[in-house]
Amino acid sequence: MRKSLGFAALCWVAFACLYSPSSLAQQVAIAEVSGQVSDPNGAALAGATVKMTETDKSIVHTTASDASGNYLCPGLPVGRYRLEASKSGFKTYLLNDIVLAVNDHVSFNTRLQIGSVAETVEVASEAPLVETENAAISNVVESRQIVDLPLNGRYATQLVLLAGASLNAPGGDETGSKNFYSSQTISVAGGQANGTNYLLDGGDNNDTFSNVNLPFPFPDALEEFSVETSALPAR
Repeated sequence: MRKSLGFAALCWVAFACLYSPSSLAQQVAIAEVSGQVSDPNGAALAGATVKMTETDKSIVHTTASDASGNYLCPGLPVGRYRLEASKSGFKTYLLNDIVLAVNDHVSFNTRLQIGSVAETVEVASEAPLVETENAAISNVVESRQIVDLPLNGRYATQLVLLAGASLNAPGGDETGSKNFYSSQTISVAGGQANGTNYLLDGGDNNDTFSNVNLPFPFPDALEEFSVETSALPAR
């Protein structure tokens, strides 16, 4: 999904579109949840079933813990979720009100209590989600901001500036008659505008002529996006 970083002043702009039925078969990972399932003594539980349910759509993403009790749910669309972990001989663990944003990589460790799988241990809330895989600094612009904020020409690119980026790209203007009219030279942390990488639903969205952005969908079709500005992972 990502290429290796060549220099420090690089920005990832990851956009997530609202899914249409025709695009469901081509979804890419825009958030993921991982963790470990253990017994009351902290020993790893292999073969536990872990479900991430999109509460607004009732779509279930299912996986299982491995021999070390670890599980991974990749490719999760942004939104609100419910986590359920279960295994025969243990009570079902249920965690509600999980909200995933674009490019989130968060961890939930679950400890199952001995009992019937028909019994449920429900956790109503938990501490705010913490990014556990990397130390990247990022800002998420959510759907309400995209819809409510005024946009000249309805160009969502302008919202990238909310993260502290600048349109004054060092090194001169890198767009012209051969670029799309909506392309912008956005500089992050004083870097060159052609060092900004754009992802749309996880796919490359860069103009290969000058490495500025390709067009983005209208704001109505964007769910949210994340701007990462430093300490980026090489992946």
